[in-house]
Amino acid sequence: MTRRTPIRPRIGITGSYGGLNLGDEAILKSIITQLRATMPVDIRVFSRNAEDTRRRHDVEQALPVRDMSRAEARDAVAELDLLIFGGGGILYDGEAELYLREVSLAHELNVPVIIYAVSAGPLRSRTVRERVAEALSKAAIVTVRDRPGRRLLEDIGVRREVLLTADPALLLDPAPLNGDALLREGLDLSRRLVGFSVREPGPAAPEIDVAHYHALLANAADFIVDRWQANIVFVPMERGQMDVQHSHAVISRMQNANHATVLKGDYSAGQVLSLIGHFQFCVGMRLHFLIFSALQHVPFIALPYSPKVTGLLQDLGIDVPPLDNVNTGRLLALIDQSWDSRATLKEHIAQRLPQLQDRARETHALLVQLIRDLGLHRRTDTANTQGSCPF
Repeated sequence: MTRRTPIRPRIGITGSYGGLNLGDEAILKSIITQLRATMPVDIRVFSRNAEDTRRRHDVEQALPVRDMSRAEARDAVAELDLLIFGGGGILYDGEAELYLREVSLAHELNVPVIIYAVSAGPLRSRTVRERVAEALSKAAIVTVRDRPGRRLLEDIGVRREVLLTADPALLLDPAPLNGDALLREGLDLSRRLVGFSVREPGPAAPEIDVAHYHALLANAADFIVDRWQANIVFVPMERGQMDVQHSHAVISRMQNANHATVLKGDYSAGQVLSLIGHFQFCVGMRLHFLIFSALQHVPFIALPYSPKVTGLLQDLGIDVPPLDNVNTGRLLALIDQSWDSRATLKEHIAQRLPQLQDRARETHALLVQLIRDLGLHRRTDTANTQGSCPF
């Protein structure tokens, strides 16, 4: 029997994916989950670790983007009906042009592009600013996850309207942990648990003073151990060695190092979200560590090292000075005050969070509308089949 069967839209996703950063994996998980909940799709992810992406996200294709020549990447992009660029903080000096390669190829091939809840900056290079502006101006839709990113993209001359949405990871669901995960980590559940997060300097955070923040966090951790009879749990958000090394460097400066540990297990983003739900308080630098804390309504103190972190705090209505303006006395006072008012802070986060999550859903709504405007949801192929899957 001849029937007309739907052709699933072939949607590419490119960004900082490949299993190294749990924040990026949370973003990818959320994008894929929302897409699959809406319509049948053929998802192809450009990944730094294709095998890891295939295993963790069960996508139709995971493409080893860093190993592909321009010609190979062009062939892969040519097969797409739509390219999603993002989300996350992938537009900064030293990396932006690398991430934008697939976007430029999509423009050459007339493949529509949506810029999906990105952050931008630092962008000090005039050449990079011009190339970012040119690439984004040709996109069908441009969305950012924070106000500083929107201001920067407007300032560098992006001609497309820059729409403010929110980080896709705000829609992540907790994933179950193995029953004894906390015990295997050696965590003493009879004491309070306080989560800490560090990050390394680099192109996305060029102004971090490592010695300064190591000393800050070590003093803060000692204060918390003594004051609250708590244990400190460092949560590596990068699966590489850098977060682990910086965590141990902070512990080495502590007087109460015997009350601090670094998580050792290989957890998914959803499992780390579940783990953070066991903490009574958090102190951190990495954006998605703070997002996970907010999702679990765990009160936190942030050490804002970049505009994307400042943007999250603005959206949550939390006033914290930037990292380079914080000394030990000021940080300990903030921690003390926040702990005393933690019930109020928890309620405040719970009240503000739904607005941010609604904004995060808007990005997906814009994507779905673009798919419909392009007519991708109505395409069919004539074939002999026993039945068809309604779109």
